[in-house]
Amino acid sequence: WRQHGAIPAVYNQQQCGSCWAFSATETIESYNELCGNGLNHESMQQIVSCDTTAYGCNGGWTSAAYNYVESAGGIEPLSDYPYTATTGTCQFDASKINEHITGWSYVTQSADESAMQNWMLNKGPLSVCVDASSWQFYTGGVITQCGDQIDHCVQATGYSTQSGTAAWNVRNSWGTDWGNQGYLYVERGTNMCAIGNVVTAVTCT
Repeated sequence: WRQHGAIPAVYNQQQCGSCWAFSATETIESYNELCGNGLNHESMQQIVSCDTTAYGCNGGWTSAAYNYVESAGGIEPLSDYPYTATTGTCQFDASKINEHITGWSYVTQSADESAMQNWMLNKGPLSVCVDASSWQFYTGGVITQCGDQIDHCVQATGYSTQSGTAAWNVRNSWGTDWGNQGYLYVERGTNMCAIGNVVTAVTCT
């Protein structure tokens, strides 16, 4: 979906466990573009600070983020509510909302990578939650060894074959100095890193 202009630039969550909010925000941004509303940068900080069902920099789930954005009526632009890498206090201004969602769904919770691939081919990118404990020192190639204890959420932007290995193309939120300019490849078809356990997308608006 990078080739289709539906993926914004790589973000950096810094030393804050806000990956869940980044993953959800990235997916909202992508589907806003796919719905014909333009590719905008939205405020993951609004979710981090205002979603009282999650734990800010101490973690959360993409489902909580989507539910919050729906209940709030939408999300502010990143330029109006910038990221601070802290949980902070909620400063949400409903008058500045420029994007909303009408729903979200689990694409799979049972490691059905065929369902993931079909969705990816026909609809758009995916929010995925993974075991990223082995990713810290990733510099290239395809991840083929990984745990299955979910501790991180990211965005799967496409799929490919790398040096004969089927792979998911994954956008991380650790800045462009990490990995392949912020991206990595995760082996496809083996539920590597538990990539198929918590897979979500939002409804086009």
